[in-house]
Amino acid sequence: MYVGRLAPSPTGHVHLGIARSSLVAWLDARAAGGRLLLRIEDIDGPRTVEGAADEMMRDFAWLGLDWDGPPTFQSERTALYEAALARLAASNRTYPCTCSRKEILAASAPHGPDGPRYPGTCREGFVPRSGRTPAVRFRTRPDDVVRHDDRRYGPLVQNVFDEVGDFVLRRADGLWAYQLAVTVDDLEQGVTDIVRGADLLDSTPRQLLLRSVLDSSAAPLRTMHVPLVLDASGQRLAKRHRAQPIRALERTPEAIVGWLAWSLGLVDEPEPLATHALLARYDPERIRTTPTHLDA
Repeated sequence: MYVGRLAPSPTGHVHLGIARSSLVAWLDARAAGGRLLLRIEDIDGPRTVEGAADEMMRDFAWLGLDWDGPPTFQSERTALYEAALARLAASNRTYPCTCSRKEILAASAPHGPDGPRYPGTCREGFVPRSGRTPAVRFRTRPDDVVRHDDRRYGPLVQNVFDEVGDFVLRRADGLWAYQLAVTVDDLEQGVTDIVRGADLLDSTPRQLLLRSVLDSSAAPLRTMHVPLVLDASGQRLAKRHRAQPIRALERTPEAIVGWLAWSLGLVDEPEPLATHALLARYDPERIRTTPTHLDA
């Protein structure tokens, strides 16, 4: 059975980019007759905005996006992440690391999808540094090659050892890394399908690798990445760049849904559409793989 999820981070409001990927996640789950879970990804406590989760849920409902069952909160799932980290440690897949970003940059490490590849300073022996609490890294192996077929972007092959290196599972400040938390949640909640923004395409192999190590019998995960909405300067719409909340656009939910559907390529004209009316016209094969640029 299809099980999808809406997984917003409550660090601000719902803007057009979040609304668009969430709309496709809803359409895909409902078209498949599946379940759609709501997971509030609030593991980054310092960036979580008080009241943002409730506001995002109201915005989803305003757009016509519903979900099945009560929402879950990552901040309440720490015990699951601790248990997963312990299993990885027991299989010699983790190690402590006290290296700073500055030191990694100074090592002239080659760049991967998220910046400099970790050079492995602490890999074969923990290097204590006064006043520093160690992070925990995942120990990659040369044969950690992930092959995956995204429903819109096609085949993806990544040697995580060569291209990414040993990545962080728990930060030095004690916060859980996105890669571990979402993988554990997807496994525990029985998620079969993920729909999200294309900016996360490069991190997918890391999650698939963790998934296989944590549960070698887990069913393959299906993914569909949705192209981004870019602002007039070509930047990805983001809360930190003050992207406009959808409510501030002073448009009806039908007008916003119709524009989102048109920007995705699902309809030919940006006409007002109710979410349930769009469902009858949903065809994932029509979704574009190029970003949408907003004018001023």
